[in-house]
Amino acid sequence: MNLNKCLLISFILSLLYSIYIITYFTGAIGTTNGAQQAGAAIATALVLPHMICMILGTIFNGLGCFLHKSSFALTGAILYAVAMVLFPPYLFFVIMQMILSFVGYAGLRKANQA
Repeated sequence: MNLNKCLLISFILSLLYSIYIITYFTGAIGTTNGAQQAGAAIATALVLPHMICMILGTIFNGLGCFLHKSSFALTGAILYAVAMVLFPPYLFFVIMQMILSFVGYAGLRKANQA
């Protein structure tokens, strides 16, 4: 069985974004001092729910892609949608992955029924 291309692209984009957002916010806290560090910690706390949903979505998206399970792909797509709602300023970083995951879910479901 071939890999679902939409899910694979979504997984790669999500993996890159997850690595970026983790390194950005951990670097912001670690390289500052005093009031800047407090501000970076507050910013990280605000973005943390988005980060958690994004990382969980990446994991489920990868499971759906590599195990050919449509339920994992759907869970990943829903987690991307939740991540967008949790922090709307980063909506544009997640919207493509969400769309690709829903399309990949539909493709997997169709392939599993055939």
